[in-house]
Amino acid sequence: MPTAQPSPAGAHADRFAGQLVLVTGAGSGIGRATAFSFAEAGARVVAVDRDARSAARTAELARLAGAPEAWAEEVDVADEEAMEKLATKVATEYGTVDVLVNNAGIGVAGAFLDTTTQEWKRTLDVNLWGVLHGCRLFGRQMAQRGQGGHIVNLASAAAYQPSRALPAYCTSKAAVLMLSECLRAELAGQDIGVTAVCPGFVNTNIARTARFAGMDEKELRRFRDRTSRLYGLRNYPPEKVAEAVLRAVVGNRAVVPVTPEARGIRLLSRLAPRALRGIARLQPPA
Repeated sequence: MPTAQPSPAGAHADRFAGQLVLVTGAGSGIGRATAFSFAEAGARVVAVDRDARSAARTAELARLAGAPEAWAEEVDVADEEAMEKLATKVATEYGTVDVLVNNAGIGVAGAFLDTTTQEWKRTLDVNLWGVLHGCRLFGRQMAQRGQGGHIVNLASAAAYQPSRALPAYCTSKAAVLMLSECLRAELAGQDIGVTAVCPGFVNTNIARTARFAGMDEKELRRFRDRTSRLYGLRNYPPEKVAEAVLRAVVGNRAVVPVTPEARGIRLLSRLAPRALRGIARLQPPA
């Protein structure tokens, strides 16, 4: 099983000493790198993933990276009952979460008319409802404790960049972005910050594990090859996203586009949304 190397926490060393940080989708990619970065900054870490072995490996490496304590929990974030049990267990055994990172997500590609109801449902169950469950359950615990906290929701540059090849994914991430903005307004009075992080093209396994709607074998192979090549050429490491997450919590940032292309698209969405719509029409279908 491939593993990521812990990234330096740098200026954030000991900034989160003793705090409890829960990261979903922590078994690989951005989630694992984020768990490492908080561990290096002195936090106690709860690594949550639907893959128990990957979660356990992340927790083990987090302890080696500096976390005074780290635990692994096997949970599908789309399962409301399982998430409720997780929230109860964490509060009882580990304490109230200080920083929640809702990172778990799945990719899905394909034209709107080719995407089935089941594919839409699974995408929204994980990418949106998984975030909703985390925010509701752990956000409530933060509010009841009355000592503040921070929620980080992983959205995407796809949240503000329309794409004819990614309608389900873009829709789910746009909803996460707006949810984060609404929660930020609601929870500000309780000293609970909320941040939406929009990474852009990052070298993780999401392209390799994405679902593809309405494609035959040849189209699927072509799309995977093109996407993998793009991500490989970009080669933006998840550790840089993890560092952006830590900076966002420290600075209580509202929306954080991470990569240069994510920042450029964000600016374009504000200044020239018509141009982005034009680009979307020119994009080749999946």
